[in-house]
Amino acid sequence: MKINKIRIRNLFTKDIISTYTNQFWRLISGPISLILIPLFITPEIQGFWYTFSSISALSVFADLGFTTIILQFSAHEFAFLHFSGSLDLSGPEGYRKRMASLFRFVLKWTTSIVLIAFPVIFIVGYILFIQKAGISVWLAPWIIYSIGAAIGFYASVVSSFIQGCDQVSNIQKLSLQSAIVGTLSMFISLMLHFGLYSIAISLLLANLYNLAAILIKYRKFLRTLWKTEPDSTDWKHDILRLLWKYALSWSSGYFIFKIYTPFMFQFHGPIEAGKVGITISLVTAIFSISNTWFSANTPKLNMLVAKREWKNLDKEFRKNMILSLGTYLLGIFALFVAVFVFSGRWQFFDKLKVRFLGLMPLSMLLAGWFLQIIVNGLAIYLRAHKEEPFVIPSVVSGIFIIATTYLSAKYLPPTMFFTGFIASYLYGLPWSFKIFFNKRKEWHL
Repeated sequence: MKINKIRIRNLFTKDIISTYTNQFWRLISGPISLILIPLFITPEIQGFWYTFSSISALSVFADLGFTTIILQFSAHEFAFLHFSGSLDLSGPEGYRKRMASLFRFVLKWTTSIVLIAFPVIFIVGYILFIQKAGISVWLAPWIIYSIGAAIGFYASVVSSFIQGCDQVSNIQKLSLQSAIVGTLSMFISLMLHFGLYSIAISLLLANLYNLAAILIKYRKFLRTLWKTEPDSTDWKHDILRLLWKYALSWSSGYFIFKIYTPFMFQFHGPIEAGKVGITISLVTAIFSISNTWFSANTPKLNMLVAKREWKNLDKEFRKNMILSLGTYLLGIFALFVAVFVFSGRWQFFDKLKVRFLGLMPLSMLLAGWFLQIIVNGLAIYLRAHKEEPFVIPSVVSGIFIIATTYLSAKYLPPTMFFTGFIASYLYGLPWSFKIFFNKRKEWHL
């Protein structure tokens, strides 16, 4: 009995608990959102709503994997440092100077990217939306949403840097607080019939809160980094060496995961786009909850690599993979049980169900994201070595999915819309396994 308690305690660390608490809030707020959105906005506005999110996801081209790289680099440096009780940085002077120079590089790079990329994203949305409706419908909400997305990008970079310093638990708590702010403001705005302003206002308030909370909680740490004399490490060279590979992978990832709603919007209109968007939101919510086991332990995996503790690394990886896949299957089971229990028995549920895609496209999405858990786990393991070996498979999949999704949207019925998405795993998964085993053998000699 004591052994079981110890095992459970070791499994549910404070990082896992904090991350799952965050995801639990999303698990509660997500379904409520999926109910309120169809109730308080029209099908056409729902299409704009989810297309806002998809176009904003072009920020992947601003990020290009930069936030992940920063988490990895800060984790590798922090492996030899620690925090004092007041969240101030302590440890060997050489590593503190390296951390300070890394932080300065991060601030300069992020500021430059925000000033360049987000005006471009706004223009892309403007060009798409003006073809579908008058500017009175979407322009002001799109401006507010774009500003909120820019602030959110800045906050995500800073939080990734800090999270790499073994601060998953605290960062997840702040993320939970900002998610509550965003969700409540969205619910209130919807009930007040603010329409598209609801998503814009909620994003802006949530990201403002998140950035302010991070700066306040870690003020001593950030002040120390700013005052510490940086060393001469050429982070630009070290990071750009990796960033171009991440850039190709992350930009390909947009087409692999985010292209569907804009394509459906273009070829079948906002109503069908709304169904695609809300269904993808449902499936990715299950994925995000399942992937918590990996996301919460990413800094730990990077630190194990920095210390070259290969056996512990493999043990941690296997545990997270089993838990992630098991959690996802449990989520699918719960979803189908809910559909079986309520369909035809609860009129309100049937009314909501018509806003989602049918069984065929839903099943294709669920199968694809299950396989993505495996690919994602393999990628996290290898990227912890400060390398990106999946760049070519990502680019190939991105090109393949653009072509097949375009053809599906144009020539096939909406039920077959995700044919290209699921087909990409037929070659992508074996390819990923081959890369994983080859690189693991090469790097652990």
